[in-house]
Amino acid sequence: MSQEKERRLGVWEKYLSLWVALSIGAGIGLGKVFPQISDILGGLTVANVSIPVAVCLFLMIYPIMVQIDFSQVREAVRTPKPIVTTLVANWAVKPFTMALFAWLFMGVVFKGFLSPELAQEYRAGMILLGVAPCTAMVLMWSYLARGNMGHTLVMTAINSLSMVLLYAPLARFLLGISGIVIPWKTIAFSVAVYICLPLLCGYFTRTQAIKRRGTAWFESKLIPPLRTVSIIALLITLVILFSLQGNIIVEIPAVVGMIAIGIFCNILFIFALTYLVSRPIRLPYEDAAPTAIIAGSNHFEVAVAVAITIFGLSSGAALATVVGVLTEVPFMLFLVWLCKKTRAFFYQPRLQNAGGK
Repeated sequence: MSQEKERRLGVWEKYLSLWVALSIGAGIGLGKVFPQISDILGGLTVANVSIPVAVCLFLMIYPIMVQIDFSQVREAVRTPKPIVTTLVANWAVKPFTMALFAWLFMGVVFKGFLSPELAQEYRAGMILLGVAPCTAMVLMWSYLARGNMGHTLVMTAINSLSMVLLYAPLARFLLGISGIVIPWKTIAFSVAVYICLPLLCGYFTRTQAIKRRGTAWFESKLIPPLRTVSIIALLITLVILFSLQGNIIVEIPAVVGMIAIGIFCNILFIFALTYLVSRPIRLPYEDAAPTAIIAGSNHFEVAVAVAITIFGLSSGAALATVVGVLTEVPFMLFLVWLCKKTRAFFYQPRLQNAGGK
């Protein structure tokens, strides 16, 4: 319980909203003052994945992997309800509600402010974003929400496999476009860097540290600084993302706002639906939080890669997916906040047995 209290009151997590706001501002400012940084960082890519962002995400996720008790993973595999709930939300609901919200906002609410061609491209980009479930950063969101990390890890792996099979067919169906190619390299590279590599490093670090120094040293000496590294990596990721793309907020804030509203409505709807369904099927908070967070999040690298391949780099579809990049972290942090505020809504057997709150 003391460790939970220390974690909750840590300066980086306690004032995380402030650090996020400062990082977003710093990124936008950096991009405006040094516009050449966008070209430099933008050129450092492999399979449409930014190398600086990939490094930061590794440093963000590796400390979380170190903290996972892998017995939780075995337990999560034997508990089908959270997995089935997330899969249904990700593949049977969210792509279709994203198509609905994209049509509603681009084709009805903001129809008078956009040309039909641009509105159609923005809709396409939003749909491409909604079809791609997040497979990496949800580890950070689940960690911050005090979720079951074993369940989160299992779902990231299942989502990665599901995306290979379901992304192209769903995107073709919703967009009415043939010939959509799965960005194999983008998926493979992101899974390797964001999941497999930190998983292996985290498992090795955990087992060797406990074996050589003991559990007490591991929890009191190693984990606290790693938590700090994870949060700082998240903030640096924000600075990089907003230095790369934040200029669009300054140049066309109205369009960014229109797209962001539609994306946020879909994220909030899917999150709320999955979160509320978790109670009657008797999921404890530790499972309900990551189930809903995973359902609401998106894999923006895949969406950006497909949008650029089909519509072009300067298209409205590519712009819509970039808005997804910029809004992913603020939106998901809001969902983390909602989870923590509504924790008492769920039965919490593990926390009660452990004597926590």
